[in-house]
Amino acid sequence: MQAEVFAVTSDMGHHEWLEERRKGIGGSDASVILGLNKWKTPFELWLDKTGQVPVDDSHSEAAYFGSMLEDIVAKEFEIRSGKKVRRKNQMLRHSEHDFIIANVDRMVVGEKAILECKTTSAYNLKEWENDEIPDSYIIQVQHYLGVLGPEYKKAYFAVLIGGNKFIWKEIERDEELINMIFTAEVEFWHDKVLGGKAPALDGSSAAEEYLKQRYSKTEENKVIDLTAANRERIEQYLQLKEQIAELQTQAKELENQIKHEMKEAEYGFIGNYQTSWKPVVSNRVDTKKLKEMFPDIYGKVSKKSRFRRFEIKEVS
Repeated sequence: MQAEVFAVTSDMGHHEWLEERRKGIGGSDASVILGLNKWKTPFELWLDKTGQVPVDDSHSEAAYFGSMLEDIVAKEFEIRSGKKVRRKNQMLRHSEHDFIIANVDRMVVGEKAILECKTTSAYNLKEWENDEIPDSYIIQVQHYLGVLGPEYKKAYFAVLIGGNKFIWKEIERDEELINMIFTAEVEFWHDKVLGGKAPALDGSSAAEEYLKQRYSKTEENKVIDLTAANRERIEQYLQLKEQIAELQTQAKELENQIKHEMKEAEYGFIGNYQTSWKPVVSNRVDTKKLKEMFPDIYGKVSKKSRFRRFEIKEVS
């Protein structure tokens, strides 16, 4: 099996590349589908792949500098490993499942191997200590090796941590994991994306916005009988709300104790921690006063908002 060339990314604009990528499952999507990505949920990915949210072509600063530093990381890998790498300016796709795609950072010259370049914060150092590699990145490179074919036996990671620590590691091809990844991706694409069957709703803001927009209108005074599963959901929801309230009270108590010790000071220090309790001045419109003194202006600038409020109460 040999991966097929899908498109040349260097000929594309960033937005066009993102649109093309939306048409398939890429390496960074794999860990989301398997539930191993801490930044994105399967439901959010489903919204993206089904075109229900606009293509996000904005760059975070971390992503921007990660892209800018990729060449430097690759060159440092060459120096430290003694290996040569070259760019692969192509989007590849699986020979059997054309929706499974791959954008590989670098190919290792003279080996059937790839290089994945990463930059990360110093706070994530523990994720790379000893033999550790973040699960989402392991899934990502195994996805790439799977797309490239069975002759590709190895992947390397080159990581710049905190801007001043460089490490590189290698990882062997794992056929069992690759099969698991592709099975999950095929199911997600056919059942969820093409079949329109949404993954389980989660607690993401994307899921909340989806529900808000899809069910913005109500049928006045309509009542339904909830299914039996919702009794347990309601009880768990109320327990969690109670626990949250208790934790907020505990946090406020600790905060007040620290403030009491700070007294008039604006800053406090202990070990690696700094506290601050500074005055903040903000200008806010007194809407009540505005309405009383300038009712005509208030009427012109006020805007009616409509939303659905969710609440649970016990009835006898």
